[in-house]
Amino acid sequence: MTHSLLFQPLQLRQVRAANRIVVSPMCQYSAEDGLANDWHFAHLAKFALGGAGIVFVEATAVVPEGRITHGDLGLWSERQQAPLSRITGFLREHGSVPAIQLGHAGRKASMQRPWFGNGPLNAEDQARGDRPWEVVAPSPLPVGSGWLNPRELSVAEIASLVQAFAEAARRAHASGFEVVEVHGAHGYLLHSFLSPLSNQRTDAYGGSLKNRMRFALEVTEAVRAAWPEERPLFFRVSAVGGGLCRRHVARFLANPYPRRCPRPHGALGEIQEYTPRFQTWESR
Repeated sequence: MTHSLLFQPLQLRQVRAANRIVVSPMCQYSAEDGLANDWHFAHLAKFALGGAGIVFVEATAVVPEGRITHGDLGLWSERQQAPLSRITGFLREHGSVPAIQLGHAGRKASMQRPWFGNGPLNAEDQARGDRPWEVVAPSPLPVGSGWLNPRELSVAEIASLVQAFAEAARRAHASGFEVVEVHGAHGYLLHSFLSPLSNQRTDAYGGSLKNRMRFALEVTEAVRAAWPEERPLFFRVSAVGGGLCRRHVARFLANPYPRRCPRPHGALGEIQEYTPRFQTWESR
């Protein structure tokens, strides 16, 4: 009888998962000030009780302005570590490897929670206390008509964000996570630098594919340096769409630091405007 590899252990550097079932990051939009709460604990704990080998915490912002919505988790502050440590401890105790995805939403930040429309924050959201904030991007190009106009990041701000990713990785380690993933997909900040549709810069971070890759590579290098060598680093990339093809992605992954990520994680584009709607994770 042939046994499925799905239920065989998986070794990633010095981290061993009991099986190859991985629960992907699923945004819950239920945090306050980036802090995890009982909702997040209950949501994630059930996957460990169900036997998943690796359980990912949702996309977690490295700076407050990098949240998709007001309800996103964050790791820009040490005070956000304790609630996450409670979750990682439970996951580990019940046989799952705790993992986390770190990201910045870029020009797709300052959005409504999905049940309020999943579009840019508006007057109704402000009345609920969800006020918009300034969004940033490689170039001052909105996602589409009616969306917030982003401000172009300066080179100094790019360098600051590279360090923000690294600091969030250190906090993730202190919080008990054993796998970290850099979010470079879905039209969020790193992906928007990679795409020629959203990146129209003329400096070292725009123009050629080599330049457009620079920010993502710097982030990956900084996170790898901050993250323990014995623990795996993932990178989520949009494999097709948004002005990129598999050849472009292959060139990106051929660089030294993405090659040191044991599991590039593929997704689809979402660089350009889409119809705001309530989306399940599977459709994101």
